[in-house]
Amino acid sequence: MLSSNLTYLVVRWGRSIYANIQKFIQFQLTVNGAALTINVVAVVSSGEVPLNAVQILWVNLIMDTLGALALATEPPTDHSTHRTPVGRRFAPLIPVD
Repeated sequence: MLSSNLTYLVVRWGRSIYANIQKFIQFQLTVNGAALTINVVAVVSSGEVPLNAVQILWVNLIMDTLGALALATEPPTDHSTHRTPVGRRFAPLIPVD
């Protein structure tokens, strides 16, 4: 009985961690895409760079930290155990559905 419960907990936490990594990557792509778009539009419209490279890195560091903390503290749900396992060969990190 203990082995079965341990397996259930490992599967539950493992799939939750995988889902949190997916969410974090999607969050990062969204934030970085928005920052890139804002900078490109600002450069094209005014000819001046609104944020230099160091400022962009600081904003990115703060956003990375906040996003990682938000997603790392998300507890696993029972829904994660009902999903099918992810294969080792090809599994996109960004969910398509």
